[in-house]
Amino acid sequence: MKKIAVLLGGKSAEREISLKTGTAVANALIRLGYNVKSIDTGNSFIEKLKEFHPDLVFIALHGPFGEDGTMQGLLEILGYPYTGCGVLTSSLTMNKIYTKRLLNDAGIPTPKFIAVRENEYLSNSLQIQSMLLSEFNFPIVIKAPSQGSTIGIYFAKQEKDLHDMILDAFLFEKEILIEQFVEGREVTVAIMGNEEIEVLPIIEIVSHTGVYDFQAKYTKGLSDHIIPARLKENVSKKVIDLAEKTYTYLGCRGFARVDFIVEDDAKPYVLEINTIPGMTETSLFPDAAHSAGISFEELINRFVKYGFE
Repeated sequence: MKKIAVLLGGKSAEREISLKTGTAVANALIRLGYNVKSIDTGNSFIEKLKEFHPDLVFIALHGPFGEDGTMQGLLEILGYPYTGCGVLTSSLTMNKIYTKRLLNDAGIPTPKFIAVRENEYLSNSLQIQSMLLSEFNFPIVIKAPSQGSTIGIYFAKQEKDLHDMILDAFLFEKEILIEQFVEGREVTVAIMGNEEIEVLPIIEIVSHTGVYDFQAKYTKGLSDHIIPARLKENVSKKVIDLAEKTYTYLGCRGFARVDFIVEDDAKPYVLEINTIPGMTETSLFPDAAHSAGISFEELINRFVKYGFE
């Protein structure tokens, strides 16, 4: 019987979501017949991991210290195979600034953006605000680039919002992302596989709160997942092509989810890529798999298979 350690919890702002993801994954692995041990990485955990000595580690961590390449690097040093993307891909895609720079290099459309460092802003705030007002139209999106689950994201709808929201974002990180808001249909594409990849049906996300924020994501009834997305066939093909290109260009393996905004039901922009997407009861990836006839247990088993590969 193969032994699988599920790493969950952790130290990031997404700890509670990780506990839900990890619990769902662990329960599925138990039903599949694996010998499973759930290990919370919020405290001392390396000795517990060594004591269990798993054949594979399933990383069910979200955010820093789990999704950003640090845990992947530790597991490589310890010699344990693990699920999902490798060190470099995990670290690059965790930071939305570096992700968007790579997308630009690859010719993959993404909303216009500028990176702003805290020390530069504090010494030249009026000048930087003036530059932002000349470059962007309201609303302007302000993001802490390495957070997930819409944590550290602000929407400045008018000039008086800008300064305080920028300062709030700097509470999370020393360099932040300023991005042009693009109005459109929000869709996401779940992809899995290593050398050969499988693209799951496109999901359209409709939030009843008007914004797909933390509350809408994780509260039942506050958002709808429409499968397949209400896109024209040629636009759907464009979205899938861009998702595949993003997945392969950034070196993803195992599984990941590419998020888009589709402007005027015609022009898709890649917003970000999630290398350890949520696996809770309200999560997008399991919904996409279910619509393709793949049960949650089979989905998790495939992730295990890709990890062993």
